Amino acid sequence: MRIAVPDLISNSYFPAVAAIELGYFKAEGLDAELRHVFPITRAMAALRDGEVDFVAGPAHAALTAFPEWQGAKLVAALAKQTFWLLVVRSDLEVEPGDVQGIKGLRIGAAPGPELAFRHLLSEAGIDPMRDGVELGPVPGADGPGVSFGVHAAGVLERGEIDGFWANAMGCEVAVRSGAGKVILDVRRGIGPTSATGYTFAALVTSDANVDKDPGTVAGAVRGIVNVQNALREDPSRATEVGRRLFPAAEAEIIAALIERDAPFYDPSIPEDAVESMNRFAQATGLLSGPVPYDQVVATQFRDLWSQ
Repeated sequence: MRIAVPDLISNSYFPAVAAIELGYFKAEGLDAELRHVFPITRAMAALRDGEVDFVAGPAHAALTAFPEWQGAKLVAALAKQTFWLLVVRSDLEVEPGDVQGIKGLRIGAAPGPELAFRHLLSEAGIDPMRDGVELGPVPGADGPGVSFGVHAAGVLERGEIDGFWANAMGCEVAVRSGAGKVILDVRRGIGPTSATGYTFAALVTSDANVDKDPGTVAGAVRGIVNVQNALREDPSRATEVGRRLFPAAEAEIIAALIERDAPFYDPSIPEDAVESMNRFAQATGLLSGPVPYDQVVATQFRDLWSQ
């Protein structure tokens, strides 16, 4: 079982990573292999092409490879709500929650997350071209084995960008170094709350995999449910995973981030979360119109969310 993640040194998709490293997939009889595939659009294309069996990533990004939700399904939430943060240089006079203060800045974002940030700006009445927001890739982020958030923190510290939109690990590294400060964290009420419904972290597979091997998909869902329960009960277990996979500094940070994220660890995918995500997808051109809930979510596995 091959699982792709677009950002490895991160808290964003950590339950999928931890389910491998802590043995929760193995307990379900699954031999799982982790693959770092950046950016998320490439990871979803790998799922479409049968190169991987699952993707742990932002739910809306499935639409980049599976138009109109044809051929892919969400099987469990890894964490609720839009999970990226905005960090800017600590010497800038921008206050937390002040979207208008972003005007004139150079902001780095990866493909996929960038779409969400552009829409956040649009809803705030900001036109990047008119208002001088330079939004684009972070130099060097597309190199082999590069984890976007941590890399972006280093680029920020060198002054090559004014800010970045990324996972909490990258943001924490920037804050702890003194180079950055958090301006937006929408799921914790810093910034426009409308952005919380853009997307969420999810485990995604193809319809072909669901049809071919529903037992494996069910085992993967159970593994996610069980590891989320374990991490909520004891976030310090994340350190064990970090020490195996992360650089030393980030390995010692991850447990604190997982403890902070624990309230969002719920595998269920409510209908209103799908409706909100699809409204975002329509507004940004990823989706042409509403689609039924069961076209997006593999509902045959939802009883497992509460087990």
